[in-house]
Amino acid sequence: MLNHPTVDQLHQLRLFGMARALASQAQTPAITQLSFEERLGLLVDCERAERDSRQNATRLKRAKLKQAATPEDVDYRHPRGLDRALFARLMSGAWVSAHQNILICGPTGVGKTFLACALANQACRQGRSVLYVRLPRLLPALAIGRGDGSYAKSLSSLARTEVLVIDDWALAPLTDEGRRDLLEIFDDRHGTRSTIITSQLGVKHWHASIGDPTLADAILDRLVHQAHTLDLDGESLRKKEKPQ
Repeated sequence: MLNHPTVDQLHQLRLFGMARALASQAQTPAITQLSFEERLGLLVDCERAERDSRQNATRLKRAKLKQAATPEDVDYRHPRGLDRALFARLMSGAWVSAHQNILICGPTGVGKTFLACALANQACRQGRSVLYVRLPRLLPALAIGRGDGSYAKSLSSLARTEVLVIDDWALAPLTDEGRRDLLEIFDDRHGTRSTIITSQLGVKHWHASIGDPTLADAILDRLVHQAHTLDLDGESLRKKEKPQ
């Protein structure tokens, strides 16, 4: 059979999806009922699916999501006030194209991080670059960057990321340096990129939590006005995980 050297050549050309599909076709007698164009189309479809899968895996690896959450895993049965219709619209990804933000607020344990990661996972599937960070770690890392010369590079990387997930917003008081770092981040992203933020505090308390009225106005002006808000409530989902 000529398929064996052809498969080898496809591997050499890094056409792994086509190679796998051609080997599969060789084991399917009924495939001969299809025309050459139809069989070629199936090979091309398999190669495209293979490349899309590899690229998505790379995006997910770079995203460093805290939880392996997917849209299919979201639990709508738990009573926590999740607006299912709004969440379904957000899954379309139109908010990313419009450079809008998502603010997820609610008490600990109601699944804020999981929902944020599910939205980020969907953005990866749609070909967007994503990065997950926790604010209590991001700000100290930027402070270190001032000393080792990586500060500007870090800000540039954050500015390029299409969907930035910032977890644990307002978990601790901000320093003046931290407030100014946030202003730089959101000024770079305003109108060009999208951000997902999770917080135990409701949005109405964010201004006070930032600590400086002038900087708070500037930060929230760039963050809140073009945002979808998911206000959650209810008992912790972690209670389900408690061993009996």
